[in-house]
Amino acid sequence: MPNTAIVCGILLSLIGLGGYAYGLMNNTASVTALIPLFFGTVLEALGFVAKASEKLRKHLMHVAVLVALLGFIAPLGRLLPNLGNLTMSPAVLSQIAMSAICLIFVILAVRSFIAARKNA
Repeated sequence: MPNTAIVCGILLSLIGLGGYAYGLMNNTASVTALIPLFFGTVLEALGFVAKASEKLRKHLMHVAVLVALLGFIAPLGRLLPNLGNLTMSPAVLSQIAMSAICLIFVILAVRSFIAARKNA
C-alpha cells in the first residue's frame, strides 16, 4: 500500500504542477492550481515513511486514506454546485482528475485493509 500512496501522490503532484504551469503560460496562474500538489506531497511523504517504518505502516496508511478521502470530497464540493454550467476548462479537468485519483486510492486502500484483516 505505501507504493500505491507514492504513485498516487506523484500523479497528484504532476496534476498540480501541470495546472500551475498552464496558468503561468496563460498569465492566469493561481496558487489554487497547486492544491493537488499539496495533497500529492502529503501522500508521497506518508508512503515513503510507511515503507521505512514497519511499526508505523498501518497508522500512516490510515492517515493516507483520510487525506485521499478529503482529496476526493474537496474537488467535488466545488464541482457539484456548478454541475449544470461547467465547461471543460483545465481547472475543471484538474479537479476531476484529483477526485478520481483520490477515490481510486481510497478504494484500493479499503480493499487492502479488508484483505489484511481477513489474513490476520
